[in-house]
Amino acid sequence: MARPYTAVLVVPTGIGAAIGGYAGDAIPVVRAMSGAVDRLITHPNVMNGAQLYWPLPNVLYVEGYGLDQFASGRWGLRPVHQNRIGLVIDRAIEPDLRWRHLQAADAARATLGLDLTDYVVTDAPLGVELRSAQSGATWGTIDRPDSLLRAVEQSITQAGATAIAIVARFPDDEGSEALQHYRQGQGVDPLAGAEAVISHLVVRSFQIPCAHAPALAPLPLDPSLSPRSAAEELGHTFLPCVLAGLSRAPQFVTRAPSQPTDIWSDQVDALIAPASACGGSSILSLSESVQLITVRENTTRMQVEAAAIGLRSHTVNSYLEAIGAIVAHRQGVALSALRPHIPQIQPLEKHRQASIA
Repeated sequence: MARPYTAVLVVPTGIGAAIGGYAGDAIPVVRAMSGAVDRLITHPNVMNGAQLYWPLPNVLYVEGYGLDQFASGRWGLRPVHQNRIGLVIDRAIEPDLRWRHLQAADAARATLGLDLTDYVVTDAPLGVELRSAQSGATWGTIDRPDSLLRAVEQSITQAGATAIAIVARFPDDEGSEALQHYRQGQGVDPLAGAEAVISHLVVRSFQIPCAHAPALAPLPLDPSLSPRSAAEELGHTFLPCVLAGLSRAPQFVTRAPSQPTDIWSDQVDALIAPASACGGSSILSLSESVQLITVRENTTRMQVEAAAIGLRSHTVNSYLEAIGAIVAHRQGVALSALRPHIPQIQPLEKHRQASIA
């Protein structure tokens, strides 16, 4: 019997990806691709659509730092039936906005049946600041990482949390040019880089599933809003998708002791990424041992193509074509056999001479 076919879908955060760089706009890709594989591993940036989400039983929701550790072979993934989610709230959040997020958590408990612990408020404001690079990619910092880590530790040790949802107060900047471009579906998500910093810190420190929802004041109505950005403006909070994703996010494990259901990087068959964003850690770790499929149509602000860094890949135009490439690979069909012209097989010595020349 063939082993389960496993693919990893990566859309790096904060680099202006045309698909997956906005409010859950890569979820249709995940829904379609999940039908072509047994298991699809991806990260919160791909699955989070604020109040919109689409749980899929064969999709594993893995935070970016954890995904890098998995790709390198250091950590494995252990599927779960349900996590007990600890909610950490930034002390900087105003009372009314805090209540909006607590009500969203209660709604997830009452309407979706999710298991949440009592929440923890950080002992100091986290002090999130946003940054951007010359390339246009975004990142950020937090002034009080110590306060965040103390709150997470309290949620784990005192409340018994097995996954962590964080809500931090992000700066309001409704007049910024970057935000206006993003709302029009043309720019880079100004929050994504800082969100990654927060979740990476927690996962690196505690080896526990984590995702983040920014707390922001509602923006004024914009009738020209891009459909790709619209999910973020449906309500007062981005928390529902985070709670839904974390509810069944796999736990991180080391090789000892291992269980038969654990998933390791040597079980991955295919990796799908934007064609111009191949320099990430997980891509570099996995690309030598799996079928790397790069998607040209998903443009980004990066300029790191597979060939430029010595990686072998099959480049396709669209995710629709990528799904076809996955199906062919899963069936053991060489992609060249699906084209109308197939060159004759050549002697190995001829290839050696050509490469020497």
